[in-house]
Formats: sequence, C-alpha cells, structure tokens
Amino acid sequence: MFSVWLYTLASVAIVSLIALVGIFFLAIRDETLKKVTLYLVGFSTGALFGDTFIHIFPEVAEKTGFGLLASSSVLLGIITFYVLEMCVHWQHCHIPTSEAHPHPVAYTNLIGDSLHNFIDGMIIAGSFLVDVRLGFATTIAVILHEIPTEMGHFSIFVYAGFTKKKALVFNFISALTSILGAVITLSIGRYIEGITSFLLPFTAGGFIYLAGSDLIPELHKECDRKRSLIQLFSILAGIGLMMALLASD
Repeated sequence: MFSVWLYTLASVAIVSLIALVGIFFLAIRDETLKKVTLYLVGFSTGALFGDTFIHIFPEVAEKTGFGLLASSSVLLGIITFYVLEMCVHWQHCHIPTSEAHPHPVAYTNLIGDSLHNFIDGMIIAGSFLVDVRLGFATTIAVILHEIPTEMGHFSIFVYAGFTKKKALVFNFISALTSILGAVITLSIGRYIEGITSFLLPFTAGGFIYLAGSDLIPELHKECDRKRSLIQLFSILAGIGLMMALLASD
C-alpha cells in the first residue's frame, strides 16, 4: 500500500506542476504556439480514447463485468464533466475587464478547474488502487490532456484581467486540489469496498467527454488538409502510446 501512496502522490504532484505550463509559452509567438498546441490536442485525444478503450474498459470488464453499475458510472462521468465545463462558460459580464475588475469568469473558471483537478486526483488514485500499471497509463493520459487544458485556463485568467504572474499562481492553486482528491480516495479506498468499481468507469466517462466534446471540435477547426492529416497521425500516435504501454505489461 505504501508504494501505491508513493506512486499516486508523485503522479498528482507532476500533474499539478503542469499548471505552470504558461511559463514556457510566454516567449513563443502566438502563431507558433497555436500550431504546436493543435498537434498536442490531437495526441491528447488519442491518449484519452486509448486509455479508455485499451486500459480502463478491459480492466472494468475483468474485475466486475460491464453491468449496470459500470454503464451508469460512465454516464455519470460524462454528465459530471459536462456540468463542470458548463460552470466555466456560465457567467457573462458587461463591465470591461481589468486588474481592478476581473471578469467573473475568472472565479467561475477557478472553481470549475479546481473541481476538475480534484476529480483528476481521485481518478489517478483509483487507477493505482486497481493496478500500478493502469495508474501510470491513466496518469500519462491525464498529463497529455492537462497541458493544452491548463494553457486554456491560463488564457482565461489573462483574458479576465489578471496579470500573467497572477494567472500562473491561480492556475497552480487550482491544480493542487488534485492532491487533495488523491489523498481522500486513497484514505477511504481501503474502507469502502468496490470504490474502484465506480471510479474506473467514471474516469472513462470523463475521458470520453473531454476527448469527444472538447478536443475533437478543436481539431475540426483546422481546414488545411496537410495539417489535418498531421492531426490524424497525432491521434493515432496517442493511441499507439497506450497500446505500447499495454504491450509492456
């Protein structure tokens, strides 16, 4: 159990540090950043789908069977991540944004992203409780998804009127909730029998939603045939990574 705690906390710590990704992109031209991000989004899409269908679903089927609990948990994961995203886009304000008057979406974004990261921590911890190799695969999928996502949250904070430094701090604070989610899951996991029977399909639902409703629509914005093909190969590369992890088991 000690190794599970160690691997989980190390994984969520790395995921939390992804929130500081904005530091590395401050000096990059917007046009270059846009191109790189789009290919990274494709890779993330493949990794999320790959982890879901290659790792999580087979694990659920082997451990508990894919019955009503599993299918309901998948649906709950989809709905939960939809609600979190809905909260981020809810609020509108007609007063011009500034450092003195940040747009309300900044705080809505902070709450929504904090809840999202809290659930990411639960997801990673739940995966490690089942199998260390599944935990590593899920962590990689979360990290690949978090890089473009945290760039987006950083941009929202800047758009809302925060300075870049303040945006980085708030982004990092919201990311730390993943550690709390992991600790709670590991603490109660040993006392609540079958918690992973819920968390794994819940994770799958969240991954399906994120890849299908957030990432793929972004890829469809690209109309250039050559770049679209590169995006396709990026998706296949993400799936291939998940396949390679399975082959190394």
